[in-house]
Amino acid sequence: MAKHFLSLNDFSLEELNEILALASYLKAEMKKDRLNVDADYSLKGQILAMIFESPSTRTRVSFDVAMRQLEGETITLAPGDMQLGRGETIADTARVLSRYIDAIMIRILDHDDLLELASHSDVPVINGLTKMEHPCQILADILTYQEHRGDVKGKIVSWFGPYNNVTRSLMQAAHIFGFELRIACPKEMAPSADETTPLINAGSKIIVTHDPVEAAKNADCFVTDVWESMGDDFATDITAILAPFQITNDLFSYAKDDALFMHCLPAHRGEEVSADVIDGHRSVVFDEAENRMHIQKAILAWLLKKS
Repeated sequence: MAKHFLSLNDFSLEELNEILALASYLKAEMKKDRLNVDADYSLKGQILAMIFESPSTRTRVSFDVAMRQLEGETITLAPGDMQLGRGETIADTARVLSRYIDAIMIRILDHDDLLELASHSDVPVINGLTKMEHPCQILADILTYQEHRGDVKGKIVSWFGPYNNVTRSLMQAAHIFGFELRIACPKEMAPSADETTPLINAGSKIIVTHDPVEAAKNADCFVTDVWESMGDDFATDITAILAPFQITNDLFSYAKDDALFMHCLPAHRGEEVSADVIDGHRSVVFDEAENRMHIQKAILAWLLKKS
Protein backbone atom coordinates (compact mmCIF):
# COMPACT_ATOMS: atom_id res chain seq x y z
CA MET A 1 0.00 0.00 0.00
CA ALA A 2 1.32 3.43 -0.95
CA LYS A 3 2.32 5.87 1.77
CA HIS A 4 0.53 9.22 1.39
CA PHE A 5 1.18 12.73 2.73
CA LEU A 6 -2.29 14.01 3.58
CA SER A 7 -2.11 15.42 7.12
CA LEU A 8 0.54 16.12 9.73
CA ASN A 9 -1.56 14.00 12.08
CA ASP A 10 -0.60 10.92 10.05
CA PHE A 11 3.06 11.20 11.03
CA SER A 12 5.19 10.89 14.12
CA LEU A 13 7.62 13.56 15.27
CA GLU A 14 10.46 11.29 14.21
CA GLU A 15 9.09 10.95 10.69
CA LEU A 16 8.48 14.68 10.28
CA ASN A 17 11.97 15.42 11.57
CA GLU A 18 13.32 13.00 8.94
CA ILE A 19 11.55 15.01 6.23
CA LEU A 20 12.81 18.31 7.66
CA ALA A 21 16.38 17.01 7.84
CA LEU A 22 16.14 15.71 4.28
CA ALA A 23 14.81 19.08 3.11
CA SER A 24 17.79 20.84 4.73
CA TYR A 25 20.20 18.38 3.13
CA LEU A 26 18.68 18.64 -0.35
CA LYS A 27 18.57 22.44 -0.08
CA ALA A 28 22.25 22.57 0.82
CA GLU A 29 23.13 20.17 -2.01
CA MET A 30 21.18 22.28 -4.51
CA LYS A 31 22.97 25.44 -3.39
CA LYS A 32 26.32 23.71 -3.96
CA ASP A 33 25.48 22.17 -7.32
CA ARG A 34 22.09 22.64 -8.96
CA LEU A 35 22.86 20.17 -11.75
CA ASN A 36 23.82 17.09 -9.74
CA VAL A 37 21.43 15.17 -7.49
CA ASP A 38 22.45 12.72 -4.78
CA ALA A 39 21.84 9.35 -6.43
CA ASP A 40 20.11 8.11 -3.28
CA TYR A 41 17.34 10.63 -3.87
CA SER A 42 17.17 10.79 -7.65
CA LEU A 43 13.66 10.28 -9.06
CA LYS A 44 14.87 9.89 -12.63
CA GLY A 45 12.24 8.18 -14.76
CA GLN A 46 9.41 8.93 -12.31
CA ILE A 47 6.45 11.20 -13.04
CA LEU A 48 4.41 13.40 -10.70
CA ALA A 49 0.86 14.27 -11.73
CA MET A 50 -0.21 17.65 -10.35
CA ILE A 51 -3.97 18.24 -10.15
CA PHE A 52 -5.26 21.77 -9.58
CA GLU A 53 -8.90 22.55 -8.91
CA SER A 54 -8.04 26.25 -9.05
CA PRO A 55 -5.08 28.37 -10.19
CA SER A 56 -1.91 28.42 -8.12
CA THR A 57 1.47 30.14 -8.19
CA ARG A 58 3.61 28.79 -5.34
CA THR A 59 2.18 25.26 -5.17
CA ARG A 60 2.40 24.69 -8.91
CA VAL A 61 5.87 26.10 -9.45
CA SER A 62 7.40 24.73 -6.25
CA PHE A 63 6.21 21.16 -6.86
CA ASP A 64 7.15 21.31 -10.53
CA VAL A 65 10.66 22.58 -9.82
CA ALA A 66 11.09 20.21 -6.86
CA MET A 67 10.34 17.18 -9.02
CA ARG A 68 12.55 18.41 -11.85
CA GLN A 69 15.47 19.06 -9.49
CA LEU A 70 15.18 15.43 -8.39
CA GLU A 71 15.46 14.47 -12.09
CA GLY A 72 11.80 13.45 -12.32
CA GLU A 73 9.09 14.78 -14.59
CA THR A 74 5.68 16.39 -14.07
CA ILE A 75 2.34 16.61 -15.78
CA THR A 76 -0.17 19.30 -14.80
CA LEU A 77 -3.92 18.66 -14.90
CA ALA A 78 -6.86 21.01 -14.37
CA PRO A 79 -10.50 19.86 -14.12
CA GLY A 80 -11.05 20.86 -17.74
CA ASP A 81 -8.22 18.55 -18.81
CA MET A 82 -9.76 15.49 -17.18
CA GLN A 83 -12.94 13.46 -17.24
CA LEU A 84 -13.12 14.24 -13.51
CA GLY A 85 -14.50 17.59 -14.62
CA ARG A 86 -17.15 15.77 -16.69
CA GLY A 87 -18.51 13.37 -14.12
CA GLU A 88 -15.93 10.59 -13.80
CA THR A 89 -15.62 9.46 -10.20
CA ILE A 90 -12.63 10.34 -8.07
CA ALA A 91 -12.12 6.63 -7.39
CA ASP A 92 -11.87 5.80 -11.09
CA THR A 93 -9.56 8.76 -11.68
CA ALA A 94 -7.25 7.48 -8.94
CA ARG A 95 -7.24 3.95 -10.31
CA VAL A 96 -6.40 5.13 -13.82
CA LEU A 97 -3.70 7.63 -12.84
CA SER A 98 -2.06 4.98 -10.67
CA ARG A 99 -1.40 2.98 -13.85
CA TYR A 100 0.35 5.91 -15.56
CA ILE A 101 2.36 7.88 -13.02
CA ASP A 102 4.38 7.46 -9.81
CA ALA A 103 2.82 10.06 -7.48
CA ILE A 104 -0.07 12.51 -7.36
CA MET A 105 -0.16 15.98 -5.82
CA ILE A 106 -3.63 17.46 -5.60
CA ARG A 107 -4.80 20.94 -4.60
CA ILE A 108 -8.54 20.71 -4.02
CA LEU A 109 -10.92 22.39 -1.58
CA ASP A 110 -12.96 19.38 -0.47
CA HIS A 111 -10.86 17.38 2.00
CA ASP A 112 -13.11 14.34 1.60
CA ASP A 113 -12.29 14.29 -2.12
CA LEU A 114 -8.59 14.17 -1.23
CA LEU A 115 -9.19 11.25 1.12
CA GLU A 116 -11.22 9.40 -1.49
CA LEU A 117 -8.52 9.87 -4.11
CA ALA A 118 -5.88 8.57 -1.73
CA SER A 119 -7.97 5.58 -0.67
CA HIS A 120 -8.18 4.37 -4.30
CA SER A 121 -4.65 5.30 -5.40
CA ASP A 122 -1.84 2.75 -5.66
CA VAL A 123 0.74 5.54 -5.72
CA PRO A 124 1.54 8.21 -3.10
CA VAL A 125 -0.87 11.14 -2.90
CA ILE A 126 0.28 14.49 -1.50
CA ASN A 127 -2.05 17.12 -0.08
CA GLY A 128 -1.08 20.35 -1.85
CA LEU A 129 -3.91 22.14 -0.05
CA THR A 130 -7.50 21.54 0.98
CA LYS A 131 -9.94 23.80 2.77
CA MET A 132 -9.26 21.70 5.89
CA GLU A 133 -5.46 21.45 5.98
CA HIS A 134 -2.23 22.76 4.44
CA PRO A 135 0.52 20.44 5.77
CA CYS A 136 3.24 21.26 3.21
CA GLN A 137 3.03 24.93 4.15
CA ILE A 138 3.44 24.28 7.86
CA LEU A 139 6.50 22.07 7.37
CA ALA A 140 8.00 24.87 5.26
CA ASP A 141 7.25 27.29 8.11
CA ILE A 142 8.97 25.03 10.65
CA LEU A 143 11.99 24.61 8.38
CA THR A 144 12.18 28.39 8.03
CA TYR A 145 11.97 28.90 11.79
CA GLN A 146 14.70 26.31 12.36
CA GLU A 147 16.99 28.08 9.88
CA HIS A 148 16.56 31.46 11.57
CA ARG A 149 16.05 30.65 15.25
CA GLY A 150 16.64 26.92 15.87
CA ASP A 151 14.30 24.39 17.45
CA VAL A 152 10.66 25.48 17.61
CA LYS A 153 9.96 23.32 20.67
CA GLY A 154 8.88 25.45 23.62
CA LYS A 155 8.55 28.60 21.50
CA ILE A 156 5.45 30.79 21.24
CA VAL A 157 3.82 31.04 17.81
CA SER A 158 0.93 33.49 17.48
CA TRP A 159 -1.67 33.35 14.74
CA PHE A 160 -3.74 36.42 13.87
CA GLY A 161 -6.90 36.26 11.76
CA PRO A 162 -9.69 33.81 10.91
CA TYR A 163 -9.30 30.16 11.80
CA ASN A 164 -8.63 28.33 8.52
CA ASN A 165 -6.75 25.43 6.95
CA VAL A 166 -3.34 26.89 7.81
CA THR A 167 -4.36 27.39 11.45
CA ARG A 168 -5.67 23.84 11.69
CA SER A 169 -2.38 22.43 10.43
CA LEU A 170 -0.55 24.77 12.83
CA MET A 171 -2.56 23.30 15.70
CA GLN A 172 -1.49 19.82 14.66
CA ALA A 173 2.13 20.96 14.43
CA ALA A 174 1.97 22.58 17.88
CA HIS A 175 0.88 19.24 19.30
CA ILE A 176 3.55 17.23 17.47
CA PHE A 177 6.53 19.63 17.76
CA GLY A 178 5.74 20.97 21.22
CA PHE A 179 5.38 24.71 20.70
CA GLU A 180 2.75 26.98 22.22
CA LEU A 181 0.17 28.21 19.72
CA ARG A 182 -1.92 31.29 20.42
CA ILE A 183 -4.84 31.90 18.07
CA ALA A 184 -6.05 35.50 18.04
CA CYS A 185 -9.30 35.88 16.13
CA PRO A 186 -12.83 37.28 16.36
CA LYS A 187 -15.27 35.11 18.30
CA GLU A 188 -17.23 34.27 15.16
CA MET A 189 -14.08 33.06 13.38
CA ALA A 190 -12.57 30.90 16.13
CA PRO A 191 -11.94 27.14 16.17
CA SER A 192 -14.55 25.06 17.94
CA ALA A 193 -13.94 23.48 21.32
CA ASP A 194 -14.42 20.12 19.60
CA GLU A 195 -11.15 20.75 17.75
CA THR A 196 -9.08 22.39 20.47
CA THR A 197 -10.13 20.44 23.59
CA PRO A 198 -8.79 16.99 22.53
CA LEU A 199 -5.39 18.51 21.74
CA ILE A 200 -5.30 20.48 25.00
CA ASN A 201 -6.32 17.38 26.97
CA ALA A 202 -3.49 15.50 25.26
CA GLY A 203 -0.98 18.05 26.55
CA SER A 204 -0.87 20.66 23.79
CA LYS A 205 -0.61 24.32 24.75
CA ILE A 206 -3.20 25.96 22.49
CA ILE A 207 -4.74 29.24 23.56
CA VAL A 208 -7.65 30.90 21.77
CA THR A 209 -8.05 34.59 22.49
CA HIS A 210 -9.98 37.50 21.05
CA ASP A 211 -7.36 39.99 22.23
CA PRO A 212 -4.48 40.41 19.74
CA VAL A 213 -2.23 42.02 22.37
CA GLU A 214 -2.62 39.00 24.65
CA ALA A 215 -1.53 36.76 21.79
CA ALA A 216 1.41 38.99 20.92
CA LYS A 217 3.08 39.22 24.34
CA ASN A 218 6.53 37.60 24.35
CA ALA A 219 5.79 35.68 21.13
CA ASP A 220 8.62 34.25 19.04
CA CYS A 221 6.78 34.26 15.73
CA PHE A 222 3.69 35.92 14.23
CA VAL A 223 1.81 34.10 11.47
CA THR A 224 -1.15 35.18 9.36
CA ASP A 225 -2.89 34.59 6.04
CA VAL A 226 -5.20 36.51 3.75
CA TRP A 227 -8.49 37.23 5.47
CA GLU A 228 -10.58 35.63 2.75
CA SER A 229 -9.10 32.33 1.60
CA MET A 230 -10.25 30.09 -1.26
CA GLY A 231 -13.77 28.87 -0.71
CA ASP A 232 -14.59 31.26 2.15
CA ASP A 233 -18.12 32.59 2.08
CA PHE A 234 -18.61 35.18 4.80
CA ALA A 235 -22.09 36.68 5.06
CA THR A 236 -20.83 40.15 5.99
CA ASP A 237 -17.92 42.44 5.20
CA ILE A 238 -15.17 41.09 7.42
CA THR A 239 -12.71 43.98 7.12
CA ALA A 240 -14.03 45.92 10.11
CA ILE A 241 -14.29 42.75 12.23
CA LEU A 242 -10.70 41.75 11.48
CA ALA A 243 -9.08 45.20 11.54
CA PRO A 244 -7.89 44.81 15.18
CA PHE A 245 -6.04 41.63 14.17
CA GLN A 246 -3.87 43.25 11.48
CA ILE A 247 -0.20 42.62 12.21
CA THR A 248 1.58 45.97 12.59
CA ASN A 249 4.82 47.20 14.10
CA ASP A 250 2.79 48.40 17.09
CA LEU A 251 1.56 44.84 17.67
CA PHE A 252 5.12 43.55 17.26
CA SER A 253 6.23 45.82 20.11
CA TYR A 254 4.67 43.29 22.51
CA ALA A 255 6.62 40.35 21.05
CA LYS A 256 10.20 39.32 21.68
CA ASP A 257 12.80 41.56 20.08
CA ASP A 258 13.86 38.85 17.63
CA ALA A 259 10.33 37.67 16.76
CA LEU A 260 9.77 36.62 13.14
CA PHE A 261 6.90 37.31 10.76
CA MET A 262 5.53 34.58 8.47
CA HIS A 263 2.81 34.55 5.83
CA CYS A 264 2.08 31.76 3.34
CA LEU A 265 1.38 34.32 0.56
CA PRO A 266 -0.15 35.87 -1.46
CA ALA A 267 -0.40 38.83 0.92
CA HIS A 268 -2.71 41.82 0.94
CA ARG A 269 -0.68 44.70 2.38
CA GLY A 270 -2.86 46.99 4.44
CA GLU A 271 -5.29 44.20 5.34
CA GLU A 272 -3.91 41.26 7.35
CA VAL A 273 -0.44 42.84 7.60
CA SER A 274 1.01 46.32 7.22
CA ALA A 275 3.51 46.92 4.44
CA ASP A 276 6.27 47.94 6.86
CA VAL A 277 6.03 44.56 8.61
CA ILE A 278 5.97 42.24 5.60
CA ASP A 279 8.70 44.27 3.89
CA GLY A 280 10.65 44.83 7.11
CA HIS A 281 13.51 43.12 8.93
CA ARG A 282 11.29 40.69 10.86
CA SER A 283 9.77 39.19 7.73
CA VAL A 284 11.01 35.83 6.43
CA VAL A 285 8.15 35.31 3.98
CA PHE A 286 10.32 34.82 0.91
CA ASP A 287 12.59 32.33 2.67
CA GLU A 288 9.36 30.61 3.69
CA ALA A 289 8.11 30.59 0.10
CA GLU A 290 11.41 29.13 -1.15
CA ASN A 291 11.27 26.46 1.53
CA ARG A 292 7.99 25.19 0.13
CA MET A 293 10.06 23.83 -2.76
CA HIS A 294 12.66 22.22 -0.52
CA ILE A 295 10.09 20.64 1.82
CA GLN A 296 8.10 19.29 -1.12
CA LYS A 297 11.26 17.93 -2.69
CA ALA A 298 11.95 16.09 0.57
CA ILE A 299 8.38 14.78 0.77
CA LEU A 300 8.60 13.45 -2.78
CA ALA A 301 11.96 11.78 -2.21
CA TRP A 302 10.86 10.39 1.18
CA LEU A 303 7.61 8.94 -0.16
CA LEU A 304 8.91 7.56 -3.45
CA LYS A 305 12.05 6.05 -1.96
CA LYS A 306 10.00 4.35 0.80
CA SER A 307 7.10 3.22 -1.40
